Amino acid sequence: MTRPLWAPWRVAYVEQARAQEGCVFCLEADGALAGGSLVVHRGERSLVVLNKYPYSSGHVMVAPLRHVPSLADLDAAEAAEVHELTVAAIDALTRTYAPDAFNVGWNLGEVAGGSIAGHLHEHVVPRWAGDTNFMPVLADVKVVPEHLEATRTRLVEAWR
Repeated sequence: MTRPLWAPWRVAYVEQARAQEGCVFCLEADGALAGGSLVVHRGERSLVVLNKYPYSSGHVMVAPLRHVPSLADLDAAEAAEVHELTVAAIDALTRTYAPDAFNVGWNLGEVAGGSIAGHLHEHVVPRWAGDTNFMPVLADVKVVPEHLEATRTRLVEAWR
C-alpha cells in the first residue's frame, strides 16, 4: 500500500485499526474478544489494555468502559478511576520493565493521532534511554522485543 505524503499520520497500523469491526475498547469491555483479549486490568468504570500496535513493550491504554469521545463526557468517578489506573499502570510497568521514563497522554481527535477517536483513551508508553533506532525511520517498521501475550501475562502478574 502506498501512503500519500500529505497524510503522514495514516500509517499502516492506523488503517488496520480502522478496518476492525466495532470499537476495540467496547469489545474488550464486553468481553467479546475472549482469548484474543489484551486486557491487563479491569476496574469498575474503566480498563487497562495493551496497545495492539505498541510504540514500545508495555505500551498500554486506559479507557473508560463507556463509549465516550471526550474528556468532558467523563463523570467524576470515571475520570478518577482512569487517573488511578494510569498511576497503577505506571507502577506495574516500573516494577516489571524498569523503564527510564514514560510518555503519558491523550490523542484527542483523529488529527491529533487518535486512531480510535470515538472512544477516549489515555496512552502510557514506557521509554528507555536510546530506545529509538533506524527501523522506523528507514523501513517504517517498529521492533518490539516481546510478544503481546508475554507482555500481558507479565503485567497481569505485576498488577496490585
